Amino acid sequence: MNTARRVYNVLFISVFATMLGLGVVSPLLPIYAENLGATGIWLGVIFSAFALSRSVFMPIIGRISDRQGRKWIILIGMFAYAVLSLAYLIAGSVYSLTAVRFAHGLASAMVVPIAMAYIADFSEKGKEGSHMGNFSISMFLGMGVGPLLGGFLNDAFGMPSVFYVMAGLSAFATLLVAVSLPETKPGDPALPDAPSPPMRALLTLPVMRGVMFFGFISALGRGGMMVFVPVFAPLIAITPFEVGIVLSANTFLMALLQVPIGRITDTGNKVALIVAGSTIAAVALAVIPLSHSFLPLLLITSAIGIGGAIQQPAIMALTVDAGRTIGMGTSMGAYNTVFGIGMIIAPLMGGAFMDFVGIDAVFYVGGAISLIGTGIFLVMMQRGACRDVAGETPEPG
Repeated sequence: MNTARRVYNVLFISVFATMLGLGVVSPLLPIYAENLGATGIWLGVIFSAFALSRSVFMPIIGRISDRQGRKWIILIGMFAYAVLSLAYLIAGSVYSLTAVRFAHGLASAMVVPIAMAYIADFSEKGKEGSHMGNFSISMFLGMGVGPLLGGFLNDAFGMPSVFYVMAGLSAFATLLVAVSLPETKPGDPALPDAPSPPMRALLTLPVMRGVMFFGFISALGRGGMMVFVPVFAPLIAITPFEVGIVLSANTFLMALLQVPIGRITDTGNKVALIVAGSTIAAVALAVIPLSHSFLPLLLITSAIGIGGAIQQPAIMALTVDAGRTIGMGTSMGAYNTVFGIGMIIAPLMGGAFMDFVGIDAVFYVGGAISLIGTGIFLVMMQRGACRDVAGETPEPG
């Protein structure tokens, strides 16, 4: 087995196991937090703590991985996942739960963005959409199966079992990476030369500016859905297990569509795919309050999943393109950082609307912001393309 195939297989299985562990908890964490006394604002704080630490550390960790190698970073992050999974069980207040979430976010900064950079290192030019789309299946499949499994475990064995399973899955991923993942470092003949321009290249490269802006807007919508659908669902008599089905259907569709959409991305207009997918997701998000039972909510969140599937390979392909200029770890870290910033703001903003206006406003405002942001992204990319044609794009570095 060549190095590229081995890296892909090991990381696919490991990231699937890790994301499965996170997905197990996702439909239950808002309920767990409310049992500890969390209000709408505190729900926002608890979820934002995870995204805050990811956002702070991802650019630094991505830069280090470009210069010092990636395996050891992923290994430390996955081990921390396993340990922190058990720490949720001893969190006795919203303060300690927030601290655990902050530490968990740091571990996350060492796993998924670095794994994505690992895969991007081996992506052939012109096939970025296929490679990144195929690898994204591991994340979406893990997040899709996770809520279903989490709802089942909670109903059958109680909430503590959910955290034990998350710890076990993370421990398995740690062992697999330690034993089977080959290390690659700068200068490895299997890899292209790794560029290392100044960090300001993130802002001078038009495609990276567009990628970062879109990552932020995308997170505002998805963050609102993942945090507040589990809170909204009981208001229309939906059980925790049905919440798991709703969230799983969304991510299952994203996983199943990655391969065909990835192939379309390699030969199609990436910006058009991103705009189309984001528009579908934004409109669907805004109509969530119109659902009054399980089936309508399932159909609406499935539409969000389809929109996400259309946009995901294209935005990752643009990120890989940028990574060839500024470094894969740097570009993946930057994209995930701004996504994390959006995930910080979304729960806080949503929590405020929930407390002072009502939970329906969370979805109306999130959809409107996503739709407006999609239009701004389109204008940014068109202007960037015009500058490229005119030869006005500044050299990064």
